[in-house]
Amino acid sequence: MNSETLANKNTKKHTVKQGESIWDIAKMYGVPIQVLKDVNKNENNVANPGDTFTIPSVVSETHKELLSRLVHAEAKGEPYNGKVAVAAVVLNRVQDDEFPDSIKDVIYQKGQFSPVDDGAINQPAGEDAQRAVNEAIAIQDYAYHELYFYNPSISDSKWMRTLKVVRVIGGHHFAI
Repeated sequence: MNSETLANKNTKKHTVKQGESIWDIAKMYGVPIQVLKDVNKNENNVANPGDTFTIPSVVSETHKELLSRLVHAEAKGEPYNGKVAVAAVVLNRVQDDEFPDSIKDVIYQKGQFSPVDDGAINQPAGEDAQRAVNEAIAIQDYAYHELYFYNPSISDSKWMRTLKVVRVIGGHHFAI
């Protein structure tokens, strides 16, 4: 979907406050930084106080909420950046040809996430999980390119241990 289509479907506006950056606005609304810049024809990375930004709807609130519940269940007790990385794994899978094409389908793909199997995904997400999801969406394509994560102290998957671990955050190993 191109940036003009995103802007036309959108009704949200944000007036920039003193000290806010494009990065802050992207995280606040869960919009990829580049999409926010494209929709607002912003080429210089500057958000001046008083400027009005159109906020495109890139990920539905329903999918954000579902992803937040997964992050809450998978990364409860982990550092904040670990929560962001867990959300990023799901978003990366949506973009990868080897996985389903929606957040919901990735999350509910058979055998992928234990909170789906044990029902923990049905618990409400905490505020930190919600913030982490918005941040993961904002930085999509800039950081966190992993497709897998696991906790080696509780995972008994031999296959997961064959993956190339590129990042360790808290108890989770993130792999490609």
